[in-house]
Amino acid sequence: MKINITHKNLYLLLPGKVIAVASIYAKMHHVTLQTAVNYFYKSNTYRKLEQPNTLFWQYGAVALYEELMENN
Repeated sequence: MKINITHKNLYLLLPGKVIAVASIYAKMHHVTLQTAVNYFYKSNTYRKLEQPNTLFWQYGAVALYEELMENN
């Protein structure tokens, strides 16, 4: 079954991606998970993740974390 990711259904993937990246960030930077989640939501990486056409939704947690560290 092929599922097309669009603005209408991308929101289903975002919470899992956010918590996965925030968990890595919290561990690596010795901050609380809440602080890490807030940081990620304010980042350029999250803005890109919100856009289906960037295909960032295909990235795993480590790739998104690396993008976060390189471009924020």
